[in-house]
Amino acid sequence: MAGRTARLVLLAGAAALASGSQGDREPVYRDCVLRCEERNCSGGALKHFRSRQPIYMSLAGWTCRDDCKYECMWVTVGLYLQEGQKVPQFHGKWPFSRFLCFQEPASAVASFLNGLASLVMLCRYRTSVPASSPMYPTCVAFAWLSGR
Repeated sequence: MAGRTARLVLLAGAAALASGSQGDREPVYRDCVLRCEERNCSGGALKHFRSRQPIYMSLAGWTCRDDCKYECMWVTVGLYLQEGQKVPQFHGKWPFSRFLCFQEPASAVASFLNGLASLVMLCRYRTSVPASSPMYPTCVAFAWLSGR
């Protein structure tokens, strides 16, 4: 019991010491996001944002707040570069330019190909292994979960 309590205390202490990426902690970034949300993400401004947002962006789940974070990320990156500093990470990721609705197109393509490979292997598995096999349901469930 004492060991479990000690582990919980250590875990809580580590969580308290953890913080976001350097860019997330930047006051310029935080202020920019707050101002952008106040200006664009409520009332009539939100309706205006939604009316000018491309359909593919809304279908991909990009919100007004996400758009503010994206725009403010580049404002902050510009300031870092202007001061001759290294580009910081934001939300645990390096800044990438958005292409259509993908902020990291290479990662999106890799994820799609991974899902496609899982689907192909699932189809092969289902045609070559009888459904009465003991681990069949487990393997099929794993393939569906890992391919997403």
